[in-house]
Amino acid sequence: MAFGRSSRTGVMHAVSPVEPLTLKILVAGGFGVGKTTLVSAVSEIKPLRTEELLSEPGAGIDDTGGVEGKSTTTVAMDFGRITLREDLVLYLFGTPGQDRFWFLWDELAQGSLGAVVLADTRRLADCFAAVDYFERREIPFVVAVNCFDGADRHPVVTVRDALDLDPEVPVLLCDARDRESVKDVLVGVVEHAMSLARARRRSLAAGT
Repeated sequence: MAFGRSSRTGVMHAVSPVEPLTLKILVAGGFGVGKTTLVSAVSEIKPLRTEELLSEPGAGIDDTGGVEGKSTTTVAMDFGRITLREDLVLYLFGTPGQDRFWFLWDELAQGSLGAVVLADTRRLADCFAAVDYFERREIPFVVAVNCFDGADRHPVVTVRDALDLDPEVPVLLCDARDRESVKDVLVGVVEHAMSLARARRRSLAAGT
């Protein structure tokens, strides 16, 4: 327990610890893009995973082109937690990538500050749906290009043009396996969401 200065009576007064602000961040993107890896890399607790083995019935549904070595899939969500500062904790929710699990997205999106759309340059079209989802619901998001071994490298401006992103949407490069790299992406989400919130407040103030 932390203690403050002693009073004139000589009695020590307990100081309440800082109550951290908790924020919810979604991690979205196409099938096999690295969402589970990203959450696992940065989480300070053992991440909750809901992975199942790929099965024969899903063979004609799940597109494994470019990720032929993938043998499992997230069927509900991944969950992790990271403390950015003493007073700021992020809860991470990784969304399932396949179309048939998208009914879960609305539930996961409730109360979220923002999102990471993880992109694989080999299958860039796979993140169109996630970009569209957050744009339609006006949820702040950043696009994080997963620069893992063997991935094609493209300039940020090329990725931005290919995804037809609004100018204010940040496009970041990251390695979903690296804790510090992922941390930078999460900080980017928080900063982007706060920037948009400030801009909205200024706009409302100007309107009044």
